[in-house]
Amino acid sequence: MGDEMTKNFLICLVFIILMAFPAAAETNAGELKMNNSSLISRDLLFGNPDRVAARISPDGSMMSFLAPVNGVLNVWVGPADQPKRAKPVTNDTYRGIRSYFWGYTNNHILFLQDRNGDENWRIYSVNLSRGSIKDLTPFEGVRSQIQQVSPKYPMECIIGLNRRDPEYHDLFRLNIETGNLTLLLENTRFSDFVVDDDFKIRLASNMTPDGGIEMFKPMEDGTWTNYMKIDMEDTLSTGFSGFNKTNEVAYLADSRGRDTAALYTLNLKTGEKSLVAEDAKSDFNGAMYHPTEKNVQAVAFYYDKLQWKIIDPSISGDMDYLSRLQNGEIRVASRSLDDRIWIVAYTVDDGPTRYYYYDRSKKQSNFLFTDREKLNDKPLCRMIPAVIRSRDGLDLLNYYTLPRGSDANDDGLPDHPLPMVLYVHGGPWSRDYWGLDFIQQWLANRGYAVLSVNFRGSTGFGKNFTNAGNLEWGRKMQEDLIDAARWSVKKGIADPNKIAIMGASYGGYAVLEVPATAPRVFACGVDIVGPSNLITLLQTIPPYWKPEIERYTKRVGDFGTEEGRKLLRERSPLTFANQIERPLLIGQGANDPRVKQNESDQIVKAMQSKGLPVTYVLYADEGHGFARPENKLSFYAIVEAFLAEHLGGSYQPIGQDFVGSNFTVPAGAGAVLGLAEALRANA
Repeated sequence: MGDEMTKNFLICLVFIILMAFPAAAETNAGELKMNNSSLISRDLLFGNPDRVAARISPDGSMMSFLAPVNGVLNVWVGPADQPKRAKPVTNDTYRGIRSYFWGYTNNHILFLQDRNGDENWRIYSVNLSRGSIKDLTPFEGVRSQIQQVSPKYPMECIIGLNRRDPEYHDLFRLNIETGNLTLLLENTRFSDFVVDDDFKIRLASNMTPDGGIEMFKPMEDGTWTNYMKIDMEDTLSTGFSGFNKTNEVAYLADSRGRDTAALYTLNLKTGEKSLVAEDAKSDFNGAMYHPTEKNVQAVAFYYDKLQWKIIDPSISGDMDYLSRLQNGEIRVASRSLDDRIWIVAYTVDDGPTRYYYYDRSKKQSNFLFTDREKLNDKPLCRMIPAVIRSRDGLDLLNYYTLPRGSDANDDGLPDHPLPMVLYVHGGPWSRDYWGLDFIQQWLANRGYAVLSVNFRGSTGFGKNFTNAGNLEWGRKMQEDLIDAARWSVKKGIADPNKIAIMGASYGGYAVLEVPATAPRVFACGVDIVGPSNLITLLQTIPPYWKPEIERYTKRVGDFGTEEGRKLLRERSPLTFANQIERPLLIGQGANDPRVKQNESDQIVKAMQSKGLPVTYVLYADEGHGFARPENKLSFYAIVEAFLAEHLGGSYQPIGQDFVGSNFTVPAGAGAVLGLAEALRANA
């Protein structure tokens, strides 16, 4: 299962999800098409970035970013306007750091790390002046989460720990220098909290039996009183987003009484609510707040591309200046507390992300770096938005990419139908975005058209669109994918005999569900950490998800009732495993806490018992998706050979792409041309 709704108040925590799976398999050049002269190396797309996640220190004097040290991502720190003088301040040697932020002391970096993908995050603190690193939550099998940070308490933060009870996170004040923990609340009932900049718990929430959310306010006598009810249909698009300077007024994204989620202010004492910004086609997608005054300055909405609505005129000149500086979507990645220095990132669909240092007081900017410099001169492709009408009348916003040179008249359609990969996003309560998508670029560079579908159930397009996916796993959600594939054939984009389906998490489930819904539409499928049995999936969710189990029983199916189990069996790919006709490639992390290894094991076993074509790649040191570049490269090497065999695209030999990876192939190594030979060569 994919991304959960972003936890309230992780506003200072940046999760850098580097889910890239590069590599290809060496095969018989007489049987597979090879055109290495125009191929972009997988390592450039899926290996470590050069530098990414640039952040300014609170006082504006220093800058940080993630960059490799001996092939492993670490945090680097240097003078704010001189990134070339930065030096690494962490020493991870295996998995890499993907999530970090500055402490308000200006002398501490905090980062999170799990063990081999188990998602039991630990919080670490780097003391920059001493060069020391401390594990602040050194507890085995415990998941730590940052609840709130505040410039008012630079040496502390509020964290949650499920050490006492795996289902519930108790709240603590954590000293980021000593690691001292002070219990703030022993939690025996709540799934989430709203904490302000004074480190006061303002609200707590529980999921109700009908799948809604009930919010409570703490009283002076230690009891809790009902404050707000959010009905089930609004839970994925309603939530708190911070406080104003006095902590009297909260910012609330709210879809109640409307379709798309708008941003409001809400006085928690009086209940007075006021609209800040709205959009008719898309939900609230984030906001810019002044770092100390805490007023809303701009609100983001995202339909096909990012749009900012300016609320505070004081930044209008800045945003105008930045819009003229570079093409692409503008995101202010980090700001100093005095608001003088901004780190700005520009996203485009056919080039790397570009970072700039912007001095507001001087209205001057300096280019810092791109995240992948070697992509600057590579033949990258445009991503094209398109709206597809589903069979029952829903508008599905999709994105597709065509190979370079396939569209001579530049009308957005290829000169002739192409082999195509339908790439399905995870979640499913997530969505696809415009921009440089490494999967789409990689596949387009190999000669495939690539189509990504925002099917019903996807978020960001209003609650009606999201809720249209309730109890429609394997049915109307799947029909949207089939309708998109057929649209691509009708438009002359896809060769109907050469379409593959590929996806991770929910996207992997969609791949496995094909035999029950469209057994002959796709020539082959690639499933990455996808569930095969919805009953066992829901019965084995991580314990800290159990307080919100109604989200799944109401939107996927209720495994606690016979009627619900019947529905889940009918929607489970394992039920139809004996009907699989087309070749499958399955990738799985052994430590996945969400979609456990058994989900892949059981469908592979069922297919093997019937002599059906399946290749199974299992990673010993990964979880829900693959984080280590060595593992990503090895898996995508196998994917590339698999697709080339069944769709006829170009491929890059494996070369050294298995080096350093940690996987086995329990089934079907001989079913992918060149895989068995590559395994022997890299043994």
